[in-house]
Amino acid sequence: MIDNTNNSEEYIGRLKPLAAAVTLVIAILIARVCYLQIYDGEYYAQLADGNRIRIIPTMAPRGTFYDRNGQLLVTNRPGFSVSLLPLTAPIKPEVVERISKLLNVPIEEIQQKISVHSGFDPIRIRPDVTQDIVTIIEEQKDLYPGVVIEVQPIRNYQLKQEGAHTFGYVSEISDAELETKKEEGYKSGDIVGKFGLERVYDKIIRGENGGEQVEVDVSGKPVQILGKKETKPGYDLILTIDRDLQVAAEKAVDDMLGALGCHAAAAVVLNPQTGEVLAMVSRPAFDPNLFAHGISTKDWNAINNNPYHPMDNKAITGEYPPGSTFKIVTGTAALATGRVDPNELIFDGGTHRLVPKGNAGGEALGWLDFHTALSHSDNVYFYEMGNRLGVDMLEHYAKLFGLGSATGIDLPYESPGLVDWKEYKLEVYHDDFYLSEVMDAAIGQGFNLVTPSWARLRLTANAINRTSSNKSSRRTKKLSKIFNPNSSANCPLSRGLFSSCSPV
Repeated sequence: MIDNTNNSEEYIGRLKPLAAAVTLVIAILIARVCYLQIYDGEYYAQLADGNRIRIIPTMAPRGTFYDRNGQLLVTNRPGFSVSLLPLTAPIKPEVVERISKLLNVPIEEIQQKISVHSGFDPIRIRPDVTQDIVTIIEEQKDLYPGVVIEVQPIRNYQLKQEGAHTFGYVSEISDAELETKKEEGYKSGDIVGKFGLERVYDKIIRGENGGEQVEVDVSGKPVQILGKKETKPGYDLILTIDRDLQVAAEKAVDDMLGALGCHAAAAVVLNPQTGEVLAMVSRPAFDPNLFAHGISTKDWNAINNNPYHPMDNKAITGEYPPGSTFKIVTGTAALATGRVDPNELIFDGGTHRLVPKGNAGGEALGWLDFHTALSHSDNVYFYEMGNRLGVDMLEHYAKLFGLGSATGIDLPYESPGLVDWKEYKLEVYHDDFYLSEVMDAAIGQGFNLVTPSWARLRLTANAINRTSSNKSSRRTKKLSKIFNPNSSANCPLSRGLFSSCSPV
């Protein structure tokens, strides 16, 4: 007969450790659940919300540009942009291929944008697409998962190429720019000022982006809007430019170029009493609207391969001999140093007695005092002034007038000109400065270089206001005031370039 009592006791004894282990595991699990619910509940709730809630940004409209009389120069218009929005999963390769063919954007370019993307901001592929593109994407959503149509403000330059070098243009931020501006709040896909006033005042006029807090389902499709942050438009700029005068100056330059058969020129119109720029022209020019909606390779090549460099603002970057306007500097130096008495008569026999240099038309004006020589812009008289002053004194007075330094106009890439003629020649040509070159410098020729804006401002304005207490005339201004469209407050400019104010 078999004794089952011992077997049962032995079996129960074996189960006890197992039951204890199971009980311990269950207790640990319960404790862990309690810990997650009580102590880390809020943290994991945020993670869960992060999986179902997305922030979809909305681009703020940039500030409007007005002329001095309130006429519109640069505005915004609504446009459609095609973007990728990988809410729950990466964009599939076949979708990238389809969108590449539809938009005529290289696959490599799209993939590069995807590779540098982070967060949930849209990856903007092509701005300002046509209604046909929008219709195709909207009607064939199943073929374009993760592709969205955004309504964005597109920059509209009303005068097209007229005033382009002043207003500048905008385009998508580059990788190099993003690297240096990340800490300032810039993100991939942002539209930024690249040139002109758009670049200089980008932080002020770009506004503050808004967005929507959207709940999405498991497939990433929006279910409902949970919250919304309104965009704040950027500050408006009221310029010193006169639109009508700008248009007239552009036409005058074009007519003259056509008559002469030339291709490049620059013109500046300013108020010499205040230094305000009323019009600025540079030829050839370009249409900044081409950049606002994404410039094509064809259009870019046409601009980039133009031998007369349409992207250069020749009014502030072109360096040219100032010509007879420089005689104001030479005359001031001669009178101030006593090298000549204003009533002293100097004979113009057609050429200078020491160097065979004469007037442009070969004229011989005879005996001339200072006032007569200046009013006739007589070369021979001012050759003699150069002879009496010497290169060192000429350079000194040129610097007193500001030659060799920028005017401070609120536009990028301004050239300072050249005033250290003797040093420049020695450094570049390894040669001394000769008397004939001093005479050239005295009438604004030779190594003497200024920009058109410098010639207009520093020479004419300083000559008019040399004894005036209004020192502001020695600084060029393009901007009149900064206006906040979100407030009744605006910011009149100081006598310098501008005085900024914070958004209200």
